[in-house]
Amino acid sequence: MENFEALGIRKEFVKGLKELNIVSPTPIQTEVIPLLLQGDTDLVGQAQTGTGKTAAYGLPLLHQIDPKHKVVQGLILCPTRELGQQVAKQLFKFTKYSDKIFTEAVYGGEKIDRQIANLKRPTHIVVATPGRLIDLVRRKAVDLQHVKTVVLDEADEMLSMGFKKELHEILSFLSTAENKWLFSATMPHGIKEIVNQYLAPEAYRIEVSRQNAVNKNIEHQFLICEENEKLHILTQFLKSQYNSRGLIFCKTKSATQKLAKQLIAKNISADAIHGDLLQKERDKVMRAFKNESLQILIATDLAARGIDVEGLAYVVHYQLPDKEEYYTHRSGRTARAGKHGISLSLVTTKELKQIRYFEKSLAIAFKQIR
Repeated sequence: MENFEALGIRKEFVKGLKELNIVSPTPIQTEVIPLLLQGDTDLVGQAQTGTGKTAAYGLPLLHQIDPKHKVVQGLILCPTRELGQQVAKQLFKFTKYSDKIFTEAVYGGEKIDRQIANLKRPTHIVVATPGRLIDLVRRKAVDLQHVKTVVLDEADEMLSMGFKKELHEILSFLSTAENKWLFSATMPHGIKEIVNQYLAPEAYRIEVSRQNAVNKNIEHQFLICEENEKLHILTQFLKSQYNSRGLIFCKTKSATQKLAKQLIAKNISADAIHGDLLQKERDKVMRAFKNESLQILIATDLAARGIDVEGLAYVVHYQLPDKEEYYTHRSGRTARAGKHGISLSLVTTKELKQIRYFEKSLAIAFKQIR
């Protein structure tokens, strides 16, 4: 399949895609779109961030919406406010040349009254974080009884952020929806439970193979050093990257704050995001990073959820993550949209076995640099 029209996407959406420079479908789009356009169906898609899954489910969802019917017909659940905003923005851009399909994003950390007012306008698709959606349902501010399609995007992230109870509650009152589409980078036990409980036994299962899951355009490197040498080595690395932008990962909030202070003291344009930031502080840092007035972002795994910034040249693991899926999520922030990127891990000799473990479980090769 060379293009979206061949997959069955309507001309007016294809025109919107072309304007965004989206011309050739990614592997997940090629597999998923024709299945979802066939008619009512359940689907489990396993795919990393950055594989193009928003368009994979978003375009078929737009095909199903009847713009004349001014009720909520589609619901997309996302783990974070950032991902929700991003998905809503993409759907809006896809519909530039079609009949107006209205999408509203609702999430925590924002005044609920404003979102309630927005939902009074004609709305066809709601993109929501689970907690905020339940608040709105309880206040009778959103009517989900006409929802035909429910999408769970980054389902594993929603679980690891503690939304298990909310997901079960939402899916149980949407049990009559004709389409349930679940996308997840990993398939932990909790996700399998949801699939078995709420999706049809004959649901399609699509996996963009694990070998392709870790992006081929990322060069995985590691460097062995003592704990007290890390800062010096990181500074050298950042200097070698000139004006490139990147993400640095630490395991704890205090480590991100400390590292940000140390880099700023060396006149490096860096800032940190972590769970203790107020939403407006986080937004301010993210704006600076997106508009490139800030070069380096230091983050914890949790704070980095839903970050999607174009053109990041590298990711540095200043502290290695505990789980391989965190390594995949972290390194997947670079080398997006066909570009190349570096994922560099700074490790002590004790942590070397962790690198060997990632090599084996993720089927990737690390290159040692000296």
